[in-house]
Amino acid sequence: MLPLDISAAANIHSQALLESDQELQAVHNYLTRLDPAGQRFSTVLRDTIDQLLNGEVTGRYDWKTLFKTEKTHAGTLVEINLQREFRFDDGIDMDYRIAGIDVDCKYSQQFGSWMIPPEAVGHLCLLVWADDYTSRWSAGLLRIEEQWLNRGTNRDMKLTVKAEHRNKILWLSHQEALPENVLLHLPAATRDAILSSSSGQKRVNELFRQVQNRRIGRGVVRTVAQQSDYMARVREAQGRARTVLREEGVLIPGHYSSHQHVARALGAQVPRPGELVSFRVAQARPYHGDRPRIDLDGRTWVLADDDDPVETAPFLPKHTENDRT
Repeated sequence: MLPLDISAAANIHSQALLESDQELQAVHNYLTRLDPAGQRFSTVLRDTIDQLLNGEVTGRYDWKTLFKTEKTHAGTLVEINLQREFRFDDGIDMDYRIAGIDVDCKYSQQFGSWMIPPEAVGHLCLLVWADDYTSRWSAGLLRIEEQWLNRGTNRDMKLTVKAEHRNKILWLSHQEALPENVLLHLPAATRDAILSSSSGQKRVNELFRQVQNRRIGRGVVRTVAQQSDYMARVREAQGRARTVLREEGVLIPGHYSSHQHVARALGAQVPRPGELVSFRVAQARPYHGDRPRIDLDGRTWVLADDDDPVETAPFLPKHTENDRT
């Protein structure tokens, strides 16, 4: 009963915040309509972190390897990329104009450490946080009141929200799943096996060989390939990942709806926009029982077990650009 009680209390508190501030309600409703599930928001945060890491050029995948100046620049990039994604108008006194209301945007790499400028007092702030190590993110709205802030000791007199007043934040999304930085979370031995080759193509092949039934974003492929045409490393062609691994029984569906159908029918992870998933398949046999299956190339397939023999996998269904989800 306790989780339900906590949820009910949070809902009551949120409703009270909305009813007490019409501008807060207007901005909240507008953002909720634009992104009801938070998917666009989380994608922007994932892409912004990947943009900072710049894996295609640097090979980096770990936030800790960024320079101090790069980390400082993260907040500006988040603000810019959110504005591009949602097409917010420029604010008059603050960063954005949302539903006709000035809203400032503050990003922090550490939860609760948003740096609030003195000029934001009295205004609404969009507070954003993301953590690549826990794969979590949050975004919420707060009307900035001076009494809720810690006194600033830095030269520009920026302030932080007192911990006891964070319950005043109206969360749009709180502690939601951030698309995973797969390389960061792999065992060191697996990561080393992927990155040890001097060939970008071989690294991409090894990525999908080693990391199966797990969503892999384009940022990961870009970092592993370290080539401008990184997605070409995945496509069907001699030496490319889909062709090489299909000989090993491995399929690599992308986010096309026809590919998603294959993954869903087999009970595998389903790639979302900008993602790929690899998994090994085997021809269905009586001992597979009622395991989920799909017909491809005139044969019936299931997800393979370690005991299933390796056999050449079928081709994925053909798709067009209009087949994107």
